[in-house]
Amino acid sequence: MRVHIATDHAGMELSSHLITALSASGYEMVDHGPAVYDAEDDYPSFCINAAAAVVADQAEGVDALGIVLGGSGNGEQIAANKVRGVRAALAWNLDTAKLAREHNNANVVAVGGRQHTVEEATELIKAFLAEPFTKAERHERRIGKIAIYETTGEVAE
Repeated sequence: MRVHIATDHAGMELSSHLITALSASGYEMVDHGPAVYDAEDDYPSFCINAAAAVVADQAEGVDALGIVLGGSGNGEQIAANKVRGVRAALAWNLDTAKLAREHNNANVVAVGGRQHTVEEATELIKAFLAEPFTKAERHERRIGKIAIYETTGEVAE
């Protein structure tokens, strides 16, 4: 699986750790930055680029997911969710990480680097990456309604 990763300055240590740990676990890691620490960085471009790469890969049939990191993960999740086709979920425990994939078929996970130890965050992300989507009809229907709104602006009943 290809995994696109991006961060802001608050998640750089975690991002570096994840790139090493997930590569060792067999994931193909693609780093969307930043390349150097800058406390004044503007994370949206990094996160949007990672999210757009996930959508592009998935459109080409590549098994791909994304990770966006920050101090809280909130802004990074919001930025990623602006990309058409992205369903980014903020994970703060194992249940939310797994349910994001299982029920929502989330393709990007957001984690707050200042909210967890490196070990906890790694466990959350590994759980997200490993969890399959159930493909249950009710979940597919709900995701479909979100996609209709995203592409047409119409709220499906």
